[in-house]
Amino acid sequence: MIVFPNCKINLGLQVRRRRADGYHDLETIFYPVPLADALELVQVEGHGTIEFSASGRAVEGAPESNICYKAYRLLLQHFPDLPAVRLHLHKVVPTGAGLGGGSADGAFTLTLLNRKLQLGLSEAQLLDYALQLGSDCPFFIRNSPSFAQGRGEALEPLSLDLSAYTLVIVHPGIHIPTAAAFKGVQPNDDRPSLRTLATLAPAGWKGALENDFEPSVFAQYPEIAGIKEALYEAGATYASLTGSGSAVYGLFQDPPFLSFPDRYFLYRSDAAHLSA
Repeated sequence: MIVFPNCKINLGLQVRRRRADGYHDLETIFYPVPLADALELVQVEGHGTIEFSASGRAVEGAPESNICYKAYRLLLQHFPDLPAVRLHLHKVVPTGAGLGGGSADGAFTLTLLNRKLQLGLSEAQLLDYALQLGSDCPFFIRNSPSFAQGRGEALEPLSLDLSAYTLVIVHPGIHIPTAAAFKGVQPNDDRPSLRTLATLAPAGWKGALENDFEPSVFAQYPEIAGIKEALYEAGATYASLTGSGSAVYGLFQDPPFLSFPDRYFLYRSDAAHLSA
């Protein structure tokens, strides 16, 4: 069985406050994007073991450190007779880009195992397992436009459709660890909630839907700030860093002409491919 874990973009990202547990309370709007990895699962003889392999973009670390492997091991704790599987990940979405590719892989592994092995897990149970894997993972269980709070796990569905726009995602090939992105970020709880700002039309997002990681990331990597400026110069209705990574996206009402190096282009939709 093969599934295709897609990525997401963040429409605004506010760091509201630091919590006693060391995490931060965030607010963001998640929007799914069709750019996807490929994940194949084959059931093999035996119980309680997983063979993991990967291709495509480089996947760092030992197999045991991959989130797909961890998803299987997490379910194994509660299903000790879990059948053995062979799992192969073909990586398309870059890591450290703020697109949630790793989170999607983990969440899709949970849903794939649930379907293939007929575990009977409910959506609520899958959401709980997903949160144990990572803060963004629960979004990919539902995989529809959502307003998110907390660590990103408190999700509310949004009626949001960007199918009238062309989406361009530009990635300069820089991997930004989350800890580095948080450097210099100042939590601020004294401002309008993104829940309110989400009611604005995309034409009103510039200057309103802000990503709090931009000042920190742009200061460390001016090249990334230049990408956002170039998207606006090309006519973007809205442009932003996504997540805490290095990818920048632009929404265009008319297909743009862009002159970035070919290696920078990661994804470009036509209007028909960005429906939710």
